[in-house]
Amino acid sequence: MKRLFIDWQLLLPAIIILIFGLAAIFSISASLGLNQLIFTFLGLIAFLVFASFPYTSHRYLVWIYGIASLLLLILPFLFGTLTRGAVRWLQIGSLTLQPSEIIKPFLIIIFSHFLSTKTNLFRYGLLLILPVLLIFKQPDLGSTLVIIAIWLGILIASKLPLRGLIIIAFLILLAVPLSWHQLQPYQQQRIASFLNPYADPKTSGYHSIQSIIAVGSGGLLGKGMGLGPQSQLDFLPERHTDFIFASLAESLGFFGSISLILAYFFLLRRLLLISLKAPDQFGRLLGAGIFTMIFFQFIVNVGMNIGLLPITGITLPLVSSGGSSLLATAVSLGLAHNLSQHTHSKSAIIPS
Repeated sequence: MKRLFIDWQLLLPAIIILIFGLAAIFSISASLGLNQLIFTFLGLIAFLVFASFPYTSHRYLVWIYGIASLLLLILPFLFGTLTRGAVRWLQIGSLTLQPSEIIKPFLIIIFSHFLSTKTNLFRYGLLLILPVLLIFKQPDLGSTLVIIAIWLGILIASKLPLRGLIIIAFLILLAVPLSWHQLQPYQQQRIASFLNPYADPKTSGYHSIQSIIAVGSGGLLGKGMGLGPQSQLDFLPERHTDFIFASLAESLGFFGSISLILAYFFLLRRLLLISLKAPDQFGRLLGAGIFTMIFFQFIVNVGMNIGLLPITGITLPLVSSGGSSLLATAVSLGLAHNLSQHTHSKSAIIPS
């Protein structure tokens, strides 16, 4: 009888992070917490499905994933719900889905497949353009940045020659000033206020200032779950999504925040090892893409919560409220777990 494989080094930190998130969301709103719990169960199903199938089998589905991803990105423009000037969401009954979040693991598969087949840099670049343009026009700056980071992470993991990296760096530097003029005014104000949020404390700098106050007021041990005035009295905006780390820092203090950061450290360390030990190039790139997705979101979200990075609307994986983000992360971890299983199986074979 085949022994069941469970990578506890991957699952345990992920479960701990998930518990942090559920506790924070329930302390803010019972209805939001219940909704997140429903998506947690859906995420568990998604994890089990993608952990069960060989990661190599997804290579045969890249065209289906690609077409489905583009269709999902087009749908919000046709049937999407307009919220705060953006059309990022689809309303399906009582559920709200964000296609730009859901497609992330499938783009990781697509990018990894084509780069592992020795495609040239120009063709690999073309894979990025269409999804990024569609997401940027919604507009969704956060998801745009995450997908570009994933694309770059996989490219670096492919051991691209130095000349290629220099070309990519030059093109990115060229694109930054051009992209600035395509941002919405509120997005420009948020990024500009990062340098000095106190120059406009009531509008563009408000989010950053309130987040820093929440983090600082937590002290060493925190105010207690559901007892933080910044998050409970609505001073802290988006306290269940973009600024949930600040909410947790206020509630659990320095030691609680460090505990969460350590859980991310162990999760990311395991993902990196899975990528490095993968049995083939596709597996290495797949693992690198998953690592990059979670690492980039973690660094940017925590950075903007403590005032070290501009506010870009990037959520905290497994913690922030949002079913689409949770499902995308669950699918990604399912892929990583299957990759880990194959790596373990290969290393367990002792040549005669």
